[in-house]
Amino acid sequence: MAVGVKDVAVAAGVSVGTVSNVLNRPELVSPRTAERVQRVIDELGFVRNDAARQLRAGRSRSIGLVVPDIGNPFFAEVARGAEDRAAEAGMTVLLGNSDESDQRQGAYLDLFLEQRVNGVLLTPASDDLAVLHRLDAGGMAAVLVDREDRGGAFPSVSVDDVEGGRLAAAHLLAAGRRRLAFVGGPSSVRQVADRLQGVRDAVAEVDDAVLEVIERPSLTVLQGRAAGEALVARDAADRPDAVFAANDLLAVGLLQALSFGSQVRVPDDIALVGYDDIDFAAAAVVPLSSVRQPARLIGWTAVDLLLKELEAPGSAGSVRFRPELIARSSSAAVLDS
Repeated sequence: MAVGVKDVAVAAGVSVGTVSNVLNRPELVSPRTAERVQRVIDELGFVRNDAARQLRAGRSRSIGLVVPDIGNPFFAEVARGAEDRAAEAGMTVLLGNSDESDQRQGAYLDLFLEQRVNGVLLTPASDDLAVLHRLDAGGMAAVLVDREDRGGAFPSVSVDDVEGGRLAAAHLLAAGRRRLAFVGGPSSVRQVADRLQGVRDAVAEVDDAVLEVIERPSLTVLQGRAAGEALVARDAADRPDAVFAANDLLAVGLLQALSFGSQVRVPDDIALVGYDDIDFAAAAVVPLSSVRQPARLIGWTAVDLLLKELEAPGSAGSVRFRPELIARSSSAAVLDS
């Protein structure tokens, strides 16, 4: 049976209020009494119920974070950054994985509302941002993560994904590649659509360049492998000479399929660029070129904006980072003349 405050008070021969002061405002209690109460706490193994105390006070020391795929190393790094900043503020992060499902996302947000967390960090599962207005109506502060609210109603931390797509395509075009393919999806994911737009913009600037779009249902290694296997099955003349994958997980799957049996040489036959620059990108058998976005800094900044919003509603604003192309062996070969 759990030991309560009343049990501590009886054993120490003091009032419940004195025990409460020892726990919360020890400066109000004499050192001798505080020492006696603390000794009883240790002997009985009393553990304070912070959750109940916070609910009674109408506040919490927790922040809710919902991401679409915690299996993606990019979002794992975002969570690490959020935890680092939250810890500085004496808070903890409660993590939810929506699996790109609006239903699962809604269930987590309902839970966070019930738990009265201090605020929510959210990478939306879809373009439907009505859920943010629901949080706002419930008095819950929210910050968009890896996504921008183009209406400007909510603070956000994002990366210029259009620029990121343009950087990747421009890099491949500068290397002499002219038959580009974009692998990503679904197109309803805003980040995917923006990266594709950047590729289109870069290709449109080169007269003899063409672009093929290969849409996949999700951004996973397995989907990248399936796309790569389909490319290998084509005649060599029908293959693109460069591929930009919408994230590194897709790129890793593509690299596996293209390299299997040495049927296609990367980068000689097909140059390859990913997006996110996860740790595995540099460690791949053929080190993967990738568009880097500062994952941990994104999470850290999201919590920082939330803290500002909690202190002064409407003051947080939005932050947008610029991506950086990291060129490695997967796109470095010179085409035969």
